[in-house]
Amino acid sequence: MMYEKAKAFIIQMHRELNIAPQTTDARLLAIQSEIDVTGTYTHTSEELTYGARLAWRNSNRCIGRLFWDKLKVVDMRHVTDERDYLQAFEQHIQSATNDGKIIPTITIFADASKIQFELLNDQLIRYADDPIVSDTKQLIEHTGYHQFGRFLPLLYRFNGVYKTYDLRSDFIQEVNIQHPDYPKFNALHLKWYAVPIISGMDLKIGGITYPLCPFNGWYMESEIASRNFLDEYRYNLLLPIGESMDLDTTRTTSYWRDKVVVELNYAVYHSFKQQGYSIVDHYNASKQFLKFENNEAANHRQVTGDWTWLIPPISPSLVHNWHKGYDNTYNEPNFYYKKKKAACPIH
Repeated sequence: MMYEKAKAFIIQMHRELNIAPQTTDARLLAIQSEIDVTGTYTHTSEELTYGARLAWRNSNRCIGRLFWDKLKVVDMRHVTDERDYLQAFEQHIQSATNDGKIIPTITIFADASKIQFELLNDQLIRYADDPIVSDTKQLIEHTGYHQFGRFLPLLYRFNGVYKTYDLRSDFIQEVNIQHPDYPKFNALHLKWYAVPIISGMDLKIGGITYPLCPFNGWYMESEIASRNFLDEYRYNLLLPIGESMDLDTTRTTSYWRDKVVVELNYAVYHSFKQQGYSIVDHYNASKQFLKFENNEAANHRQVTGDWTWLIPPISPSLVHNWHKGYDNTYNEPNFYYKKKKAACPIH
């Protein structure tokens, strides 16, 4: 099974990169020999890089795939020291943030057969008061950690022991969310961190699983405005923001909810831009995805996708994605959500 997956990946990669057939045959023979002896095989740096980029290209829920071949891949498979893992996370944050000119980046550690480090955070950066982290926060408290600051500490297991680590806060940059027309809204002092770095997914390339591979792109404004700030199970700020804008919140027919959504998306986008941080609005994200679809069609490749994720949570019927259907088949390489543990692992 592993060899068949490895073969499919290598053939695809070599075909797309126009690598000579004899080189492909030689590489497959070497992989087969390595699997016969060890039960597994090791990706070259080039295979790791291309595999990670293909995983982004195949990511059904991502609207930002136009830039898949620009992904910066940091190979940290050699890391074995606990401190080196933690420093690599901070280096990823600092490097990817890039003083606001965000660089899509993935840092890949050892594969599942070798790694001794498990990270339980689904993102490297989370606010400690965000309701979405309540389960992780409870696990952290089981370690004896109770003095939560602004950001959630990392919760990890190294050599069988669960520990916490506070990331350097000076590496985490935030954006002040402001609106030029609503001073009362500005008095809410809303902020959001500049870079979303996913750390709760497995990367699968050619039969090999990488369980620790934090990666990031940049935000689409509606992720922060329409979801993080307004979802009832997140910060649930619809009413406070509506009141700060002096809207009539006593009746639905004033369309105050819709006005909040539009103005908040405007505030998030322009705040990021004015403060020098990369971000994309939902209209341009959709246009970029259409270009990605056209590029894939020109290369005779079918685009797979999850329609419920590809449409934006604001004005979805105004973008082309709304009017299309997508095959939600998962092709590898790809990213997969980790299975949730049934019970608390920390005692």
